[in-house]
Amino acid sequence: MAVIKIDTSIYDAQLNEKEQRIIEQFQRFGVEQLEVFGSEPIHYRQRAEFRVWHEGDDLFHIMFDQATKEKIRVDTFDPAAPLIGDVMAAMIDNLKGCEILRRKLFQIDYLSTLSGEILVSLLYHKPLDEQWMTEIKALKSKLSKRFKIDFIGRARKQKEVLGEDFVTERLTVNGKELIFQQVENSFTQPNAKVNIKMLEWAQALCAPLKNDLLELYCGNGNFSIALAGSFNKVLATEISKSSVHSAQYNISQNKVNNLDIIRMSSEEFTQAMNGERTFSRLEGIDLKSYDCQTILVDPPRAGMDTLTCDLVANYENIIYISCNPDTLERDLDHLCKTHEVKRFAIFDQFPYTHHIESGVFLQKK
Repeated sequence: MAVIKIDTSIYDAQLNEKEQRIIEQFQRFGVEQLEVFGSEPIHYRQRAEFRVWHEGDDLFHIMFDQATKEKIRVDTFDPAAPLIGDVMAAMIDNLKGCEILRRKLFQIDYLSTLSGEILVSLLYHKPLDEQWMTEIKALKSKLSKRFKIDFIGRARKQKEVLGEDFVTERLTVNGKELIFQQVENSFTQPNAKVNIKMLEWAQALCAPLKNDLLELYCGNGNFSIALAGSFNKVLATEISKSSVHSAQYNISQNKVNNLDIIRMSSEEFTQAMNGERTFSRLEGIDLKSYDCQTILVDPPRAGMDTLTCDLVANYENIIYISCNPDTLERDLDHLCKTHEVKRFAIFDQFPYTHHIESGVFLQKK
């Protein structure tokens, strides 16, 4: 049996190394001490993706070594949530004996929740026909006796959904349950327990703040829904159509009545705020009715463009969530001309890797 085993005894040391690295990188911004939020040292990922390897009658998950490109057989995967581990084993047991489901299957993706739901996506190099539908329905019926499970089959220009194409996560944040729809192939925070720590940190930041909040790159409303209770009104933007759809669903499920989400890129919103362009998507939204003294940004790894940085610098309070210290450093060079860093936190979303999530709170000088 091939096991991706984690040596949990090194967890504290690897987290300390990240802390020291970030302090050193950001010391010139006055950062001398970090708020550090660790992860569970094992079974922390709610998402996992594997290639599928066929070897005679055998069938198993594989990963590729990033350095050598060598394939690594994976039967047990310590980083994954226990639910994913259980379903991985069940999938292999059931696929091995089913030629129709296993033939030309090249990848399996797992999306799970702390609340016990899991979505399994099967990716194929063949059309999915009636025989495949019959077999996958039988497998869903069988595994549904053990798991709250749905399936998606994907092939070229084809997507077959058995159940839902999303899971519903329920997170308890500062004693309150928040509900989030998480759609297959859309971005979600992979480490749900660390995500809870991020949301609680952001709520503590926002508790004494007043007026309205603007959020750019809001995704499925992860932060804006958690923070809506701290402000009179919240306006959020997101470019992904599926994420905006999920955000609207999440607003309804959480009964939030002071949050508007519009489908716009940060660049487009900057143009609208500067009066450079008008957008039909802003119909019914009176930008002048908002008194946003606080802005939250959670950009992709590329960080923010210069015009968006200029827009962000207009706000009294800035909360910057970053998945890339290098682009965060570049953007802080811009923002610290007008603002100063008041708090700096790191969140270990990706244990045992060089990746780190950061949260920075800035206020105008």
